[in-house]
Amino acid sequence: MKIIDLLRDYFPEKKILESMDIKDVCMDSREVKKGSLFFAIKGGNNHVEEAIKNGAVLVIYDRKDLLIQDENTIFTEDTVNFMQKLARDYRKSNQTKVVAITGSNGKTTTKDIIYSVLSQRFRTKKTQGNHNNHIGLPYTILNAQPEDEVLVLEMGMSDFGEIDLLCSIALPDYGIITNIGESHLEYLKNKENVFKAKGELLEYVHSKNTIVFGDDYYLKDIHGIKVGYGDENTFKISEFIENDKGAEFKLAGKTYRIPINGEHNVINASFAVVLGLEMGLSLSEIEKGLQGVELTPMRFQKIEKGKKLYINDAYNANPTSMKLAIETFDKLYNKRACKIIVLGDMLELGEKSEEYHKNIKYYLKKSKAEYIFLYGKEMKNLWSVCQDDKRVYYFEDKIFISKKIESINEKSVILLKGSRGMKLEEIIK
Repeated sequence: MKIIDLLRDYFPEKKILESMDIKDVCMDSREVKKGSLFFAIKGGNNHVEEAIKNGAVLVIYDRKDLLIQDENTIFTEDTVNFMQKLARDYRKSNQTKVVAITGSNGKTTTKDIIYSVLSQRFRTKKTQGNHNNHIGLPYTILNAQPEDEVLVLEMGMSDFGEIDLLCSIALPDYGIITNIGESHLEYLKNKENVFKAKGELLEYVHSKNTIVFGDDYYLKDIHGIKVGYGDENTFKISEFIENDKGAEFKLAGKTYRIPINGEHNVINASFAVVLGLEMGLSLSEIEKGLQGVELTPMRFQKIEKGKKLYINDAYNANPTSMKLAIETFDKLYNKRACKIIVLGDMLELGEKSEEYHKNIKYYLKKSKAEYIFLYGKEMKNLWSVCQDDKRVYYFEDKIFISKKIESINEKSVILLKGSRGMKLEEIIK
């Protein structure tokens, strides 16, 4: 069933819908083109006329005072709620299989790898950018086509009930929980609550279609398919090796290679392998998907600038991902003349933020980096316990980090790691 068919059922009195054809769904009036359905959300209500001028065939808005007379508009009490209802009904009306991915770390990378693997057999769509919340998820669903066979959805959250809401809209057939970490402690306070919030996914997916990281303390007793390095897992990862070009590992008796580094990314790739096997893909299809994966930017993204190589892993950060990034970086690029680590604040860690930032010193002490640059209010806490380490510098402004890196004339490799709000990618010149 198409979106327009549902709208005709909702509004049988709206005769203009009878001859209407919707080509895509937009939330930004600047992206509207001929045939778009435009959802006016909050400030978007100020751009209804612009959307119509740009070619929108239908606009859904929720500001009563607009008093729009155009027949190509529909007023609703709450645009977001309407979009969620439409997405839920649209998902129910089609045969598309839905894969839901949540967890504290690795959601986006896992999504990208799974998309690449499943695309070898199925017509597949995935969450784009950061559209993983109560607005972005229904938006993603509504931009899928009825003929799409698989939809890979990333599910983010910051509090209880949010994963439940997303699952009630997406009705997933398969579920993956990557791990339980320290994300969102500002609201959830402890990892037990993070597990409960992420675990809302389990109420919607049968255990035979649930895949989790079996080495995780909170996930090891989940009924489902467990993937990890430990002997108790359903699928055990072994023989992990890596170099500057990627990693190699063995799973279920077969060796796989990925153009991505890190033991944690091998776990993410293993989720994709297991899901591919469960959905009937051949080994050659899985291998091709792993080799061809294209990651969303800022996930250990390699950027060459002259003699300098930047490793941009600055989309997000928490203590676990910070540790993994530093450890992975330490194993790689050791033939470069100079290694530099740039760390920005880890945000939304709640009352233990100071402690978490100070504890990063233990990972830095083991690091082979020649320089360590810190930036941000919270990183002052780390700086306070690292001043005896002559490699460590604190900066008030990112522009001075850029200048310091430029002054190091050697062939160097620079790791950027911090939360999205720190915008460490601005250091790259």
